[in-house]
Amino acid sequence: MIDLKELTITKALEALEQGKVSSKELVEEVFNYIKKYDPQVKAFLHINEEQAIESAKQADELRKQGVKKKLLGIPLSIKDNICIKGLPTTCASKILENFIAPYDATVIERLKEAGAVFVGKTNLDEFAMGSSTENSAFFPTKNPWDLERVPGGSSGGSAAAVATRMGLGSLGSDTGGSIRQPACFCGVVGLKPTYGRVSRFGLVAFASSLDQIGPITLNVEDSALLLEVIAGHDPKDSTSCPEEVPKYSSIIKEKSKEKFTLGLPKEFFEGKMDSQVEKVLSEAIDLIKKEYEVKEVSLPHTEYAVATYYIIAPAEASSNLARYDGVKYGFRAEAGGLIDMYKKTRAKGFGKEVKRRIMLGTYALSAGYYDAFYLKASKVRTLILKDFLNALNEVDLILSPVSPTPAFKLGEKINDPLQMYLSDIFTIPINLAGVPAISIPAGLTDNGLPVGIQIIGKHFKDEDVLAFAYKLEKMLDLNLVPPILQG
Repeated sequence: MIDLKELTITKALEALEQGKVSSKELVEEVFNYIKKYDPQVKAFLHINEEQAIESAKQADELRKQGVKKKLLGIPLSIKDNICIKGLPTTCASKILENFIAPYDATVIERLKEAGAVFVGKTNLDEFAMGSSTENSAFFPTKNPWDLERVPGGSSGGSAAAVATRMGLGSLGSDTGGSIRQPACFCGVVGLKPTYGRVSRFGLVAFASSLDQIGPITLNVEDSALLLEVIAGHDPKDSTSCPEEVPKYSSIIKEKSKEKFTLGLPKEFFEGKMDSQVEKVLSEAIDLIKKEYEVKEVSLPHTEYAVATYYIIAPAEASSNLARYDGVKYGFRAEAGGLIDMYKKTRAKGFGKEVKRRIMLGTYALSAGYYDAFYLKASKVRTLILKDFLNALNEVDLILSPVSPTPAFKLGEKINDPLQMYLSDIFTIPINLAGVPAISIPAGLTDNGLPVGIQIIGKHFKDEDVLAFAYKLEKMLDLNLVPPILQG
């Protein structure tokens, strides 16, 4: 019998290779978990059982024939803003409720080539706009560590699914922390690669200069393997980088022996943190200091990051979301004429948070305000990028909190958008700068909630981020299993 609680992608691949388990058995056990735990956690918007079991059988056949593929027969979930041909892609919005993707995203093509099996599409904040997965048009997802708390957002469904072992890994998207913050809240690993490292083709656009697809997994080695499969140049995405993809999964082990110098940004540690988060982080940093040189660095424009982000991201969103007008695809409201149809479709189709961001963005781009808002924000973004370049000249990697608090209660911040926006204060600057960052579990609070530590690296040095995360994970030696699975 397979024990999913102990299984990572790497361990599963070994078991499959040795014939200890078949892919069909593995995938069926994942669906047993989904049937048992998803009614409580609500991580999935769409479950793909029949197709997944068929794919698993094909994987078993290929393995018998001696075919070698990096993820052959491995069950994964996918955030529901990434297109899989023939499956719904709703972005957790009423406006796309009945939309079936007519093509595969590039990352999906690459996962299919590697032999992965897709168990379902996971819940998110509508159009990836939010930090709690409460903005889904369908239902909120719950945190498997405490069902009264949020799993984080916007990739909350993916992080909750991985933590609950409803699949061995997942893909999410990260625009301002949407992979790292839910990974932190759910006690799993979440990687935001360097901007341009992974193709965005087939990811439904929110803010095109910030969005990046990345893996959510149970450990660092699995994240390295998934990145190795999905990274690389794609002619269909003009922002994807032609740089060679390293063999992340093997080089991180060798690289993890290097003596990195690490920076602590003083602006991230100036009283913006919950005392429990501070306690867990300082214990982790004390452990790191025994083996590595750690020094203070400065990111002086950090205080402007949230304001800058909430001009640039909504501006790009208002432009990207103009396509949902009821004409070409998605929901169409009954109406008297064309303009009336536009108005009613968008009024009924979009949720509150999406409308708020469209209005913010449209205002920031409007005549007379463009220079005052969007242009100024773009200049501040350059200053934030320069801060990172300067700090990363002094050190190899930067360490920071992921979130100022552990997972908060469902409903606690939903009516206070500003409080919700501030929960991304430590993740937003990384997207503005385009650098890679990972969240790995650092420990638990006194009441048993996970706390993450963030490791930030230089552009296209994703392997350094992964290598140090791999070493730190071994040093911390945490084996986190949420209470829901311990019953």
